[in-house]
Amino acid sequence: MDTAENPPKLKLLAIAGSPRRGCNTDRLLNEAITGAASQGALVKQVILSDLDISPCQHCDGCIQLGGRCVIEDDMQQIHQDIREFDRFIITSPVFFMGLTAQAKAMIDRCQALWVIKYLLKLPIGLKKDALRKGLFISVGGTKYTNLFQGSVTTVKSWYKTLDIEYAGELLLTGIDSCNALTEHPAFLKEAFLLGQQMAQ
Repeated sequence: MDTAENPPKLKLLAIAGSPRRGCNTDRLLNEAITGAASQGALVKQVILSDLDISPCQHCDGCIQLGGRCVIEDDMQQIHQDIREFDRFIITSPVFFMGLTAQAKAMIDRCQALWVIKYLLKLPIGLKKDALRKGLFISVGGTKYTNLFQGSVTTVKSWYKTLDIEYAGELLLTGIDSCNALTEHPAFLKEAFLLGQQMAQ
């Protein structure tokens, strides 16, 4: 196969951080996934609330194990996916001005990957010189001007550690009830277009 004529498809890891299934961030993520898939991306969706992910214990065991977390749970597979994939979308509604507990636990458990990068001086991405990009999608019920400040700062820090370029965001205020997006079809379209962009 001529790889110049048939370049490998981009792999997108879509991480659903809301514990409330089928509602606003899920609907936005599904649209983004559809947009990415329309451009040929291979998509894997991870629903954090369905997984067994314990919080980080800050035990420094990952230092002793050369960047492998000592806790054996579903996070081990997410670590591998993070290293193998090219594009990333994480979604989370705002809970008390920050990410959900599920999303934050997953991010904190990436301390093992921090060890790989900063202590072992090794690349996070397994594809040499590949450009990795990430998107953040979030909604909040209130309309505070600083509603997303904490969440965005956390996601940007996480992406930076993982050598992922923070390439875009969709942050929507005043979105609370499960069916709130029914009244805002333009937001779903925007998520679709962002997904398309992520696959390019």
